[in-house]
Amino acid sequence: MKEQNLNYCVILAGGKGRRLWPCSRDQWPKQFIDFFGMGRTLLQYTYDRFARLLPKENIYVVTNEDYESIVREQLPELTDERLLSEPIHRGTAPSMIWASHRIFNKCRDARILVTPSDLTIVREDRFEACLERAFEFVAANDYMLTMGVKPTRPEPGYGYIQLGEECQEGVHKVKSFTEKPEREFARMFMEMGEFYWNTGMFLANARCALDTLYKLVPSVLRTFDAEHPEYDYVEENKYVKKNFPSYPNLSIDFGVLERSDNVCVMRCDFGWADLGTWHSMYEALSKGEGDNVAVDTDVVLDNAHGNIIKLPKGRLAVISNLDGYIIAEEGNVLFIGKKEDSSADIRRIVNDIQIKKGNEFI
Repeated sequence: MKEQNLNYCVILAGGKGRRLWPCSRDQWPKQFIDFFGMGRTLLQYTYDRFARLLPKENIYVVTNEDYESIVREQLPELTDERLLSEPIHRGTAPSMIWASHRIFNKCRDARILVTPSDLTIVREDRFEACLERAFEFVAANDYMLTMGVKPTRPEPGYGYIQLGEECQEGVHKVKSFTEKPEREFARMFMEMGEFYWNTGMFLANARCALDTLYKLVPSVLRTFDAEHPEYDYVEENKYVKKNFPSYPNLSIDFGVLERSDNVCVMRCDFGWADLGTWHSMYEALSKGEGDNVAVDTDVVLDNAHGNIIKLPKGRLAVISNLDGYIIAEEGNVLFIGKKEDSSADIRRIVNDIQIKKGNEFI
């Protein structure tokens, strides 16, 4: 087997994307949307990135069965074996377990990268170099490895990893992890210089990934292995549909960064942003007149500053005397709200709307 063929990628594409509501909806979440009017969705951009770096047959996608038809439409080159459709939402840790199990049964020496589908990378050349180093590290060490980037602003919507002991150049043990801190703590972390943003990209060799994650969750696929000595992914699909609900709702971030002691972080510098919230999208995109961001939207601005605007094609947004707002419309919902620290507010609003108005607005 050629050395490069040991590297695998798993793209996580099963989330509901509610932090970008109302443009991201339960029936058509953000990863399947062409947000920027460039002809490719966030999922397709992510797939394209890794298809340039890895053999296409080594790229897997995990989604929810509600979105399976969308994934097949957007990525028709995916084979049945490389598309894993979960019957219920259970967080990213069970997703990584299932994908790692499938890849392990194909290649016992696999090195696996698990990545979100809603991120942007500015310096692709630097990312490729970091990824190569990361694959080499997990091939030689039984550690889970996350790729961290130095904060450029006190962003409360991200996770912060504190660097511990350096175990090799550029790679540290994880000392602590704080998810979405208050802005004043985010500012303190940034000023201390020993905290890095969590990109949500995790790597491990296949055996280490399974050993680490199996300690955090009930036995599901281990039972499958005991009952099926001859591996068959079709039988695995049937088994998972019946037994996947046994897993807890657990993210890789909390499960690994907070509960495991064999996890490291690699210091990276490739220009990264999570496109999962309106605020982070505003920070990541180029600013126009008045520091406003119009996301594939026709807009006229009058004494307006620091807003992010996303309207459907054919709409004209006229924004006057408004500073620091989200103006977003999709289908039957128009949302106008303060931009700063909006993620928690939107989650609360979406829950309230679902209770008061029903699922048609979610």
